[in-house]
Amino acid sequence: MKALVVYESMYGNTAQVGEAIAGSLRAHGLAVDAGSISRIDAEATAGVHLLVVGGPTHAHGMSWTNTRKTAIEDAKNTFPDPTTEPGLRGWMNDLPAGAGRQAAAFDTRFDKPVAITGSAAKGIARKLAHHGFVLEVEPESFFVTGENRLEEGQIERATDWAARLAERATADTTSPSG
Repeated sequence: MKALVVYESMYGNTAQVGEAIAGSLRAHGLAVDAGSISRIDAEATAGVHLLVVGGPTHAHGMSWTNTRKTAIEDAKNTFPDPTTEPGLRGWMNDLPAGAGRQAAAFDTRFDKPVAITGSAAKGIARKLAHHGFVLEVEPESFFVTGENRLEEGQIERATDWAARLAERATADTTSPSG
C-alpha cells in the first residue's frame, strides 16, 4: 500500500510529527513518501492509497498568508525550511478527487480546549472529505509549548497514532468489503 504524508510547517514541529508518522507507517509495512507541501505538488497525491495531511493551527484553523509571514519572521524561529507558499489551504484546493481513497488529518497546536485554540486538523479533514477522501481515523492534534516547541511525548503519540492508522488502513484494503 502506498502512502503520502504531507505537511505545512513553520517552526519545524509539524514537520517532526509528519516525519514520525511517516516512519511509523513505514514500520507497519506501507511504502511512504513524506515532505513539505512546498516540495510535493498536490497532483502527486493521485497515485496514493492513503493520504495523511498535517499543518499547524494558526488563528483557529489552517494558516493564512499573514500568519505564515508572522511565524517566519519570528526572531525565535530557528527552523531552516518554513513553508511559505503555497499555504495548506491553497495546496488542498488543487487536490485531485479522492474517489473514496483513504486519508487522515493532523495538526500541531497549544494544549488547550479546541474552543480556545481551534484546530487545523478539523479543517483539513473537512477539505479531504470535500475532495472525496474517506477519513480512516479522527483528526488528531499534537501539542506545542508557548515557546513553539513540541511538548514532551508528542513524537511517541504521533508514532502510536500512525500505527493505529496503518492497522485501520491495511485492514480496510484486505477485508472482503474493503
